[in-house]
Amino acid sequence: MLTPLKQMSPFDVNMALDAGFDAVVPYVDVSLGDVTSLVQDAIFSRPPDAGVNTGIFIAGRDVSLSLDMFDAAKKAMVPPFQVSVFADPAGSFTTAAAMVAKVEKALENKFQRGLKDTAVAIFGATGVVGFCTAVIAAREGADVTIVGHDGLARVEKIAAEIKNRFDVQVKPADGSSDARKKAIVQASDVVLSAAKAGVQVISKAHLEGADRLLVGADVNAVPPAGIEGLAVHANANPLEATKAVGIGPLAIGNVKYKVESGLFKKMIEADKTVTFDFQDAFSLAREFAK
Repeated sequence: MLTPLKQMSPFDVNMALDAGFDAVVPYVDVSLGDVTSLVQDAIFSRPPDAGVNTGIFIAGRDVSLSLDMFDAAKKAMVPPFQVSVFADPAGSFTTAAAMVAKVEKALENKFQRGLKDTAVAIFGATGVVGFCTAVIAAREGADVTIVGHDGLARVEKIAAEIKNRFDVQVKPADGSSDARKKAIVQASDVVLSAAKAGVQVISKAHLEGADRLLVGADVNAVPPAGIEGLAVHANANPLEATKAVGIGPLAIGNVKYKVESGLFKKMIEADKTVTFDFQDAFSLAREFAK
């Protein structure tokens, strides 16, 4: 397990062990420049037909850095010497995949529509989960708006990075006032809260009059809820003060857990080396979302 941080997440260590890995070895304070040598040390330590018995996990809290580390790990392979690689910085890939998959399923079941051409506003979009959620939803054809609680500067940079890295378009929006937030909510079919734990970004006042709104989802399990009135266990249940349905963090978290565990198990069970990023996480999340 490679992380640029000073500590590896105990969550990811436990997930890997519970999935069936015999040993998990964290490497901390890993720079992008360290990745190639570490990966090549790993690939040359076993004969080519045993490379599948080693997996590299990319952690951290910076999506862009983690994706760069993921790419560096893949480029470090010297066929036939290869190992498997899985990236999930701060659980953001699997969490975002789970949230979008649950929203997609709610749209299908409750409103007989998909994500394509659906107006999706992401609050807390400057974080790792918000970034990944924006990319996944945009790739599925949604009309994605990423909302900056402190103005446009940071979300404009994120929108530009998403365009450059993934060639999908997302729109930045200023959510620095209650009036601006309310206008964004009223113009959306789906609102997603990906803000930090314990931070409420959407209140009932913001939801009032949002007649267009179909689904609200929140990944924050620490009170107060990211979306006021949205219960932690909500699973496409009515959302207070609206005609929409809500998806709470426990419903999303249940899928996230299955996805991360499932990808670790796929690494273990694979006959050939595999690589997993957020798109693979989303494909698996769709299988678990109900």
